[in-house]
Amino acid sequence: MILAFTCLCSTFTSSIFSASTRSVALAFGVSVEVATLSTSLFVLGYAFGPLIWGPFSELQGRKLPILVGMFGFTLFNFAVATAKDLQTVMICRFFTGFFGSCPLAVVAAVFADIFDNTQRGTAIVIFSSMVFMGPMLGPFIGGFVDTSYLGWRWNVYLPGIMGSAALVLNIFFLRESYAPVVLVGKAAELRRRTKNWGIHAKQEEVELDFEELITKNFSRPLRLLATEPIILAITIYMSFIYGLLYLFLTAYPLVFQGVHHMSPGVGGLPFMGMIVGIFIVAGYIIYTNKSYNQKLAANGGIPVPEWRLPPVIIGGALFAVGLFWFGWTGYTRSIPWIVPTLSGLFTGFGLLAIFIQSFNYIIDSYLMLYVSNARLGFVGIADTDQCGFGRRREYLPPIDCRCGIPSFCSTAVQQPWYPVGRHIARMSCRVSGAHSDLLLSVWQETSRKEQICTHHGGEGRWG
Repeated sequence: MILAFTCLCSTFTSSIFSASTRSVALAFGVSVEVATLSTSLFVLGYAFGPLIWGPFSELQGRKLPILVGMFGFTLFNFAVATAKDLQTVMICRFFTGFFGSCPLAVVAAVFADIFDNTQRGTAIVIFSSMVFMGPMLGPFIGGFVDTSYLGWRWNVYLPGIMGSAALVLNIFFLRESYAPVVLVGKAAELRRRTKNWGIHAKQEEVELDFEELITKNFSRPLRLLATEPIILAITIYMSFIYGLLYLFLTAYPLVFQGVHHMSPGVGGLPFMGMIVGIFIVAGYIIYTNKSYNQKLAANGGIPVPEWRLPPVIIGGALFAVGLFWFGWTGYTRSIPWIVPTLSGLFTGFGLLAIFIQSFNYIIDSYLMLYVSNARLGFVGIADTDQCGFGRRREYLPPIDCRCGIPSFCSTAVQQPWYPVGRHIARMSCRVSGAHSDLLLSVWQETSRKEQICTHHGGEGRWG
């Protein structure tokens, strides 16, 4: 729960400040388009941060990057809140996103360290719920704060206070989970007790060389993205879906403030429809985790990544329905405000279903390799896409076309991939280089066990 709260602090900050865009523009005498850069630069920092935090967590463990990230996140939030000029706001917002991206890149690796396949699904549900609830809670809370006597600066003070609380909780309660670094601590304890200074862990033999860091560690996420077709395919799809989440931060105000003439705080309350949808899909995935565990037991404890994908198909279809519903009911005041609000049940359900199960798919496929690096390849591209969505949203077509086109694309792109996912994953194994033999052996063993289960009519067959 501490790690979930840490992620909530980060994603909540990404959206709460967007409610103060007009106030920031007025305070510093610039246009709204220029003030919008404060949110775009934050998300751009989200894109660059994981390129550092992922490899850092593989070298120094999980706890240290999280502590450093939350310290920097808190520091730069307070810097924005006390800024005297626009350039300070912009620069500090970028570094707030840079440090705030650490939990999104590292927490998944922590779950991979401490949970097995039977428990990880539930943990990922909690983590992903916080990731998506943050951007939806921010607009209406930020709207009420911005229009109150507190003003726009408290939309940055509040995340700074939350970040401080998360930092303190992580300092005192978060334990290191990365096995090589845990062994370093145990080896140090044994040296102290036995006075045998020859005892050491494998991780202590690693010598940090700048050239090796660049060529092997920091370039690894980009190499995985370039050499693993399955990661590239999921990244492209998830970037599109995740970018639409931040597009809602503008679409909802256009409908509920522009069309239905609600105040900024009240106009953010319809996001509760999406939050309810998130809770529904979270309960659904936790419930279906029982059948997944039964398949896992029948398959000898070897996970089949494709078992995670059926909810993605359901979520993709419902997400498209929600987009159509919102787009074609939110453009006129003659349709009551509750109608586009209820579309959030479908978009919230679809967003989280796609994110959670695609996330689990990546973890199941690359658990024994570099899960944080495989994950952050997606994070970096997705957040770059969010930054672009943030800058383009002011120039998009009317709301009905704006939602109809993405909903068609999300359905058309997603549906054909389920039957060929296994073949893409095997192609990934053949071109991935150093770790291909290990990953390919896992897929071959999985296929062999599936064929045995299918032959005997067991529950371990694919699908």
